[in-house]
Amino acid sequence: MQVGIDSFAAATLLDNGTGTTLSGAEAIAQLLERIERADQAGLDVFGIGEHHRPEYLDSATAVILAAAAARTKRIRLTSAVTVLSAADPVRVFQEFATLDLISQGRAEMVVGRGSSIEAFPLFGFNLDDYDALFTEKLELLLTIREQERVQWKGKFRPALNGQGIYPRPVQQPLPIWLGVGGTPQSFARAGTLGLPLMVAIIGGDTHRFRPLVDLYREAGRRAGYSPEQLPVGLHSLGYVAETTEQAREEFYPGYAHTFSSRARERGGLPVTRAQFDAQAGSLGALLVGNPEEVADKIRRHSEALGGITRVTFQMDVATLPHTRLLEAIDLLGTRVAPLLRS
Repeated sequence: MQVGIDSFAAATLLDNGTGTTLSGAEAIAQLLERIERADQAGLDVFGIGEHHRPEYLDSATAVILAAAAARTKRIRLTSAVTVLSAADPVRVFQEFATLDLISQGRAEMVVGRGSSIEAFPLFGFNLDDYDALFTEKLELLLTIREQERVQWKGKFRPALNGQGIYPRPVQQPLPIWLGVGGTPQSFARAGTLGLPLMVAIIGGDTHRFRPLVDLYREAGRRAGYSPEQLPVGLHSLGYVAETTEQAREEFYPGYAHTFSSRARERGGLPVTRAQFDAQAGSLGALLVGNPEEVADKIRRHSEALGGITRVTFQMDVATLPHTRLLEAIDLLGTRVAPLLRS
């Protein structure tokens, strides 16, 4: 199993627990240091999200990943996710093909519709076209991946009449995963297209997603793909420390602040400690605890979902200090990953 980290490049990361908010430049510098540490610790993949909100610095994902590529040697570098509905597939392919050249064949992308809607008005798209935009743009992106010169016509973008799309990546084909939440149509679409599946489970009981993963695999089988061509990855919020008590006590305050703020935006209720403890328990989605406990929980999640090939931790939603995140990265690389690979 591959083990990795996803980050939204939080702008509110605290400086060594002092309560001092970092500048954007300092936060990006620390993020690049964490990616470099993940590479040194032997982790398999590092992903950067895409948002267009003041609390995040990841609106230009490929730029951050390119900077990381120059500082790393083996770790794979991916988006998590690219909001394809509000992007131009030609530019997305060009950016990640360039990243693939810089990294000498380590680039990937996870594409999705996105859980935040800020990109739609920002780039002049109508939210009513939410699914139609994604369907058309995913078709074009996959066509560009397969063909250097593209003949294509759609509704939301000017036609391509044989123009060449450059540069071409090192990897043939460039890996493209489909990032999904809980929509059955998204799972079925990934299977029908034979795309690797990255399932974001940030709440609830992980085993409840099994019917959706089965839907993905059955759609892929009907489309003629073998089980080996249909890998499933799991993206969850998580954090490891030497003891479970330490991990939970350090992760909870920032987690509660982040998700209570989001709940207020949507008219919901703040997060309670009891809810957090339930999610960090044996069936909940949170991967928070000591290395051995977290590895055991990931194994149970894998069994519940019928087998996963990749798991990625989202740690910086909890505004943890940089030093704590570096320590967690070391524990993931030296203690959690070996247990899962064995």
